[in-house]
Amino acid sequence: MPELRSWIGRSRSVEDEISLSAVRRIAGMLDQDPTAYRRGSDLPPHWFSLFFADVARQSALGPDGHPRRGEFLPPIPLPRRMGAGRRTRIHGQLQVGDAATKVIEVAAIEPKQARTGSIVVLTMRQTIQARGLTIAVDEFDAVYREAVPPGAPSPATPALPAPDGAAWADQVELDATLVFRYSAVTWNAHRIHYDADYARNVEGYPATVQNGGLTMHLILDAALKRAPGRLLGFTARLRRPLFVGQTMLLAGRAPDASAGVHRVAAWAAAPDGTLAAEMDLEFAV
Repeated sequence: MPELRSWIGRSRSVEDEISLSAVRRIAGMLDQDPTAYRRGSDLPPHWFSLFFADVARQSALGPDGHPRRGEFLPPIPLPRRMGAGRRTRIHGQLQVGDAATKVIEVAAIEPKQARTGSIVVLTMRQTIQARGLTIAVDEFDAVYREAVPPGAPSPATPALPAPDGAAWADQVELDATLVFRYSAVTWNAHRIHYDADYARNVEGYPATVQNGGLTMHLILDAALKRAPGRLLGFTARLRRPLFVGQTMLLAGRAPDASAGVHRVAAWAAAPDGTLAAEMDLEFAV
């Protein structure tokens, strides 16, 4: 798709105020005490992903609820879009009251032929800045796929068993209200996360789909409860979708200390024991 190459390197800036009201809504959504946060409070290091929503006008949304392609997102000629993974370096923390900026750049556009058909992987690089500092640099991959024929199921990658040898595990119910509140907090209107008829009849899923960003966030929350030090960064890969109403297992191994950092492997498993998402985290010793 040579016509898409001109989009690589395009960038724009999004400003956001890390307001106390927004932080308290996020805390409540994550079952934390909202009043624990006050102006000037440090936020957990991975919370940068909960701000800087893409506030598209209603008339600019496509039939799936995403902003139409061709304005800032490249006009990739495949209709279905899903998150696939990320690579993140953490340099600091946002604080309540910050006036913050996210610089978004089209980093890569890679057409591929996958087992499930033609796909395009779009990588967006996001640099979060506040108080004159770089807070985080995050590369996020989204996969664009072909449409599903009417009545056909969505093709899926082969199932892999979740790892064994976990040192800890948590069970999390993917309740419809949690997924809805996460979509509201992040201003994500992708219909597969709340419109069951659309998810089944158009995109071929058996039910509304758990948000992959929420899965990654919950893995991080679980790992940080057992954190051996300051979070330096992580990589994440979404393997297979989870669905609203399921109970997800979050698990991880004990830290492995080498080369001056603690490395932690963590993952999310579906109720049948298959791997849904995996993450490698680095913590300062």
